[in-house]
Amino acid sequence: MTELHPEQILAAQAENPKMRERDLADKLNIREAQLVAAHIGVGGLRIDAHPDTIMDAAQKLGEVMALTRNESCVSEVVGTYGNYHSGAHASMILMDEIDMRMFPAQWRHAFMVEKETDNGLRKSLQVFDAAGDAVHKIYLRDTSDHAAWDMLKQTLAVEDQSQTLIIEPRAEKEPAKSNLAKLDVLRDEWARMTDTHQFMRLTSKLKMNRLGANRIVGEPFARQVEAEAVNSALQTLAQDGTEVMIFVGNRGCIQIHSGPLKTLKTMGPWQNVLDPRFNLHLRLDHIAEVWVIDKPTQRGPAASLEAFDQDGGLILQIFGIGKEGRDSRPAWRELLAHLPSLNLPEVVS
Repeated sequence: MTELHPEQILAAQAENPKMRERDLADKLNIREAQLVAAHIGVGGLRIDAHPDTIMDAAQKLGEVMALTRNESCVSEVVGTYGNYHSGAHASMILMDEIDMRMFPAQWRHAFMVEKETDNGLRKSLQVFDAAGDAVHKIYLRDTSDHAAWDMLKQTLAVEDQSQTLIIEPRAEKEPAKSNLAKLDVLRDEWARMTDTHQFMRLTSKLKMNRLGANRIVGEPFARQVEAEAVNSALQTLAQDGTEVMIFVGNRGCIQIHSGPLKTLKTMGPWQNVLDPRFNLHLRLDHIAEVWVIDKPTQRGPAASLEAFDQDGGLILQIFGIGKEGRDSRPAWRELLAHLPSLNLPEVVS
């Protein structure tokens, strides 16, 4: 990491006004939160980072854009925050449009940011983890409650308004972790799941992780398909209107979009969904492994398409919608069934 004085960071941003903050931080060999902190007093304000504080503020702002990303995928949803459920280990926002799971331990630094752009003053709440990487961002729109924003500036500021930020090393991504000695147990307990949320507890108990379990469990539970399958699935979804749930997340936040996809546009390595209230930006060249996954639940099987990067990190998941009166699962399962499998050797227990 480079040690830069805040004035150096501000000068670099002035020289690169069109560059995205994350990209400029990478260029300067600093973290994005350090770049944002340099603006304290010049458009930036430090605030408490706990989800209880951030979500209380977000619910006052009216219609906004919610953004959650990882290195390979960005989810942007327009809607309002509400129906907040606080939790010591996990918190939730449960709205039709903005649907999120938050992990408070990762919410370490937060800012209110005002930045002049070609389209006027852009206002945002930005949350970062201990390593200075973005966890979640909230952008105001013309239709947002800007008077509430001005009031929040007066009430949310914390005592520490320094322009420098102490960050911790990034946590390494966990590579695929399997346990062949427990394969029979994995298959037996996978078959007896009644809720998808039981999966992480199962893999943890068996000293595995998501990708490691996928690699050894075999059909009918997991089937590896070509890396291009995600783009193929997105194109089919945009054509046939099947409603899906798209999960995009990082260590501190998971954002879920539910609905059909309409407009796709490829730009370089990025495949983009560009719909009026939902945008998705996906780096197709970062996808290293793709799995069709089937988990039993009380409401019927939950089938998903899961994409991972070369380090074993989860990029995104796509599920069919199984809500009452909106069951797209049969059409989604049919789409997945037509994705060709990779020819891999069978795992022998």
